[in-house]
Amino acid sequence: MLDRKIPPLFAKEFSFELPYHANISVRSGLDLYWIKGVDEIVKIDFIYRAGKWHEPKPGVAYFTAHMLEKGTATYTSQQLSEILDYHGAQLEISAGADFTSVSIYSLSKNLSVVLPLVIDMLCHPVFPTEELDLLLSIYQQNLKVNNQKTSFLASKTLAKNIFGSDHPYGKSAEEADLAAINPSILKDFYTSYFSPIAIFLTGNLSDLELTNLTKEIATLPRNNNTSFIENIIQPSIDKKQVIKKEEGVQVSIRMGKQTIGRTNGDYSGFLLLNHLFGGYFGSRLMKNIREEKGLTYGIYSSITPYLNGASFSIGADVALEKCDEAIAEIKIELNRLRDEAISSEELALAKNHFLGSLQLEVSNPFAATEKIKTIQLFDLGANFYSNLFDQILKTQPSDLQRIAKKHLLVDELYTVQVG
Repeated sequence: MLDRKIPPLFAKEFSFELPYHANISVRSGLDLYWIKGVDEIVKIDFIYRAGKWHEPKPGVAYFTAHMLEKGTATYTSQQLSEILDYHGAQLEISAGADFTSVSIYSLSKNLSVVLPLVIDMLCHPVFPTEELDLLLSIYQQNLKVNNQKTSFLASKTLAKNIFGSDHPYGKSAEEADLAAINPSILKDFYTSYFSPIAIFLTGNLSDLELTNLTKEIATLPRNNNTSFIENIIQPSIDKKQVIKKEEGVQVSIRMGKQTIGRTNGDYSGFLLLNHLFGGYFGSRLMKNIREEKGLTYGIYSSITPYLNGASFSIGADVALEKCDEAIAEIKIELNRLRDEAISSEELALAKNHFLGSLQLEVSNPFAATEKIKTIQLFDLGANFYSNLFDQILKTQPSDLQRIAKKHLLVDELYTVQVG
């Protein structure tokens, strides 16, 4: 009999393996990546190289993607929504910096009904004017609300300053840009870029169901648009920008810079360094600026890798009178990473938390698919995450100090204050 007074033995699992996935060729230039999952639910991700990087005007990628569900030659947007709801399906559309994804969650037993509906939506969107007008109106209202939030405005301004206001990673659709959005420009963008480059399937299907699925997705549009769009990075000349808000009692601070991406040899160490610095609740920024100084409820740092670049950022919201002190303390912590070796105890804690979080991120098939998706879309190699795991395990204090001296120089940071 199990003695519940005795705790189980503690064990660390120092390995990282992604689940097996099958690679099925649907047609020339289009592969299906299949990760088996739970029995009753299926998720299908359709990926397009149709993000902000490719749009001719701000907002075109976003509105093209979100208009896909607003009606086809066969169904109105209301009919599409009602049929999906009735069959327990959920549609998710995301237009990102580099890619646009259309994802459908469905009960396995209803996939034969749901999938043709989604294929029709992806193949025959009609971009009805009244639906676009409504979508533009909603976007405009949300933008007005968000632009009153200091945190939103600070993050948007920092991205603009780091990459440039006309660069895809720095620009965002503003109210003045909406006038240029019309069905014609969306149809042109759809025709040029909405041919899927990869499809990811998570779930258990029979041989017959898989055969029917591949036949359906083989009918998706294809085009030959392989043109490379060169976007010139033109960062702001000024390293500091202050945007004042009337009657504000709180300031949103954002600091950041362009940084290295996933293919750089220092990337694994930089990830760990960021985690230790501001990536989790036990980080240096949290201990100093939240717990010891009481300047904020929360402060973080993060790395955002794109297909053609990457950014490092720090963010916190503080009281107006504490803004200068908070920025000074952030700089002190950055300089400490450069000037002082990290203790073995602090490094071990950060490693354990980071690696444990990485393992947790693949605790279910849908999360594992996200890692496999990153590997394929960014052409990283099948062993990218296992190598990353091993490299972090081997990282020493001297490695992190070297990376800090190279990639976290205070004078290179842009600073934005809004409030």
